[in-house]
Amino acid sequence: MPDVTTTTPTTTGTTLTGPAGPLPVSGAPVSLEHGPYRAELAAVGATLRSLTHDGRDLVVPFAADVVRPLYRGALLAPWPNRIVDGAYDEAGETLQLPLNEVERGHALHGLVGWAEWRVESSEPHRASLVTELAPSDGYPWRLALRATYELGDAGLTTTVEATNVGDGEAPYGVAPHPYLVAGEGRVDDWTLTLPADSYLEVTDDRLVPTGVHGVTERDGFDFREGRVVGETFVDHAFTELARTGDDQVATARLTAADGGGVEMTWGPELPWVQVHTADRPERENDRVGLAVEPMTCPPDAFTSGIDLVRLAPGESHVASWTITAI
Repeated sequence: MPDVTTTTPTTTGTTLTGPAGPLPVSGAPVSLEHGPYRAELAAVGATLRSLTHDGRDLVVPFAADVVRPLYRGALLAPWPNRIVDGAYDEAGETLQLPLNEVERGHALHGLVGWAEWRVESSEPHRASLVTELAPSDGYPWRLALRATYELGDAGLTTTVEATNVGDGEAPYGVAPHPYLVAGEGRVDDWTLTLPADSYLEVTDDRLVPTGVHGVTERDGFDFREGRVVGETFVDHAFTELARTGDDQVATARLTAADGGGVEMTWGPELPWVQVHTADRPERENDRVGLAVEPMTCPPDAFTSGIDLVRLAPGESHVASWTITAI
């Protein structure tokens, strides 16, 4: 991955402006289309703001002129999920990250989810956004990141490439955060098929990992043959995924009663997937979409080291996933 030079939109007073005038709150917009698919991107967080097929939502969308709700559609790097207490040891030194999940006291979802990414290139069906993560007290490494979104006959494929452009070996992880939509209704009404043999148990209060268990050890967590989600609460990472083909692809399917729905596929570089039923106190956000987040590593990987990517200076890591209409 070549060196990335970041640019900042010009400012007039306190209003960020781009070539066409003031930028939306969610950042510079990008529209993609291919056949029946349409995607809308937002530069803040390199976010997937909406994805439709023949006008049907495949992910929970949000408007361009509002602050992105939660992490809806954002990219999560240089770690997905939580680092417990925001603290981890690296080369004999304890590093402390900002605690942005205040109610649980953790560092959540990395450092680039609210960054202003730059649109590097844009075509009708394909766009790339880039950003550079500067070293900080809690993460003293410099990373260049590129996110490429491409629409094709199979839907929307996202590819994230991260390169260590600084000194020292950098711990790293990545994941997306889409809320999938199967059709009419809510999460309770849809059937999830997820070929995972195991899940990561966490504490009820702070979601701190406690160990990996078979999916049959917890009621309602075996989705291998497909089952209606119903009132089941899930905010857990799953692993030991069944894979198919030479590319070793894992597939999660979410379907509505009429058989329509959405499918998400990803490769072996993503051995984990977080599933969250999106239980929220706000009615407009509560269980309106199912978060399906393929991850390179499980929660708190900076502490446990499980499946943690380590990037030497000049080294890159690539991960990709695809969302397809059923």
